[in-house]
Amino acid sequence: MPQQKKTWNEKLAACKQWQVKPAPMNIAGMKAGQIMLIPDAELLSAAIRKIPKQSTPTIKQFRLDLAKSKNAEVCCPITTGILLRTIAEAAFESYEAGTDISDLTPIWRLLDESVPTWKKLSFDTDFLVGISQQETQ
Repeated sequence: MPQQKKTWNEKLAACKQWQVKPAPMNIAGMKAGQIMLIPDAELLSAAIRKIPKQSTPTIKQFRLDLAKSKNAEVCCPITTGILLRTIAEAAFESYEAGTDISDLTPIWRLLDESVPTWKKLSFDTDFLVGISQQETQ
């Protein structure tokens, strides 16, 4: 019997715990050996929830602030990108299941068409645009 595919919320719940360690290579502005935060979904979700309404930090600034919060110099861009997508997909999945928008991680405060994750989302991004516009009114 084939294994049933995990939901986005199940994937979110199964994430490993965040850690800090030296960056293994030069990538996305990081230098090998810099102290790097590898975030987890809970840490990212909590940081996203702290973004004020009508505020739109860049991913670069968001990652830097997150790294500093854990005494690191940089934040892993690969893990962050993967988790941002997982958080966005899980939020949409929860919304479709009837969860109130106010109970979702407000991923729309961080993601927009300039972020590579935007193009990877499986749902219509008008959902995020619409919520973002509602917040600014």
